Amino acid sequence: MELTQLEYFLTVARLEHMTSASKALRITQPALSHAISKLESELGVPLFERKGRNVQLNRYGVMFSSWVEEALRNIGNGVREIGEWSNAESGIIHISYLNILGVDLIPSLIRDYQADHPKVRFDLYQGNHGDIDEALENGTSDMLITSRETTTEDNEWMMIRRMPIYIVVSSSHRFASRTSLSLFELSGEPFVGLKTNCGLKNTITSLFQNTNFELASTYYAEDLITVAGFIKAGLGVSVLPQTLGLMLDGLVWIPIEEEGWEWEVGLKWRRSHYLSPASRRFLDYIQQTALEPVRG
Repeated sequence: MELTQLEYFLTVARLEHMTSASKALRITQPALSHAISKLESELGVPLFERKGRNVQLNRYGVMFSSWVEEALRNIGNGVREIGEWSNAESGIIHISYLNILGVDLIPSLIRDYQADHPKVRFDLYQGNHGDIDEALENGTSDMLITSRETTTEDNEWMMIRRMPIYIVVSSSHRFASRTSLSLFELSGEPFVGLKTNCGLKNTITSLFQNTNFELASTYYAEDLITVAGFIKAGLGVSVLPQTLGLMLDGLVWIPIEEEGWEWEVGLKWRRSHYLSPASRRFLDYIQQTALEPVRG
């Protein structure tokens, strides 16, 4: 059963005349008659009573027409809704992001983008990098805002921001008055580390490997705000990016003397995944406004 068959059927039902219907549909009368006959054959019942040159729905036709009208109406609504969702100016952009970025970066991006595109809407989902990677894989989200280290061969990557990473201590710590610190001076200090599912974990691990220096963690936290809380309580030190969500009273942020201690945050999407015009336009915007766009 084809959509055109159903449209032909409703046109004949409305005009009650095969010739008039064929003209309205701009097809030949034999082609229309064949389509209606094929539809009746598929259903196993006649749909019309023939009265000379005129036709009229029988009881099966009346029953079937109400369902066809509803089906085509729903299809039309679906087509319109898809158009609205994907429209570059009024569509919905589905984005997932790391929890910690929801305090500063994500609200700023949305505010600035909607200043130029006020009708665009965002469907947002936040979580750890395992959660948001799953959202990208199953198609719930069109793109992620996450760490560069989570990219794979099937991913495209565009950097949004580089965030300096600092050594963080409590205001009562003996290092609190220092203007800079080497990581090697942290040897022997209780260190608050991150569990695997935190988005910054891979970055920090990679940077420590590059310095040939490893700290033995005394505590492992699920997320960055918990790390900040442990430091504030005087339970240890750590290394963190300076973002609004972590700027607790009682913390001191000390620049790291070793080079390269930065956290790259950017946009990730699947190369093989369809992106709507709304999402594509958002990507173009990020590329134009990012601090230093990089594709991987």
